Amino acid sequence: MRKTQKYYKFDDYLKEQLKNPEFKKAWDEIEIESSIAEGIIGKRIEKNISQRDLAKKINSTQAVISRIESMNANPSIKTLKKIAKALDAKLEIKIR
Repeated sequence: MRKTQKYYKFDDYLKEQLKNPEFKKAWDEIEIESSIAEGIIGKRIEKNISQRDLAKKINSTQAVISRIESMNANPSIKTLKKIAKALDAKLEIKIR
């Protein structure tokens, strides 16, 4: 007999985890980097572009793209503009 597994959507899981004050504090500290990485990865996959190909389009290296996508770099706005243009995407930066 198969066990019934319960699957969660990430958004539902995140919503539940954000109720924990320690988790929320840690999430708030990386939310911007996570959003940038998620956006770049999503657009890159949607366009079927490798990290190496994206790097070539912005005159950079695959290692730089990898560090940005893994949230181990703080890219400049100039770099983010180049990435957005190379991915035919729109860059939005907001201060609320």
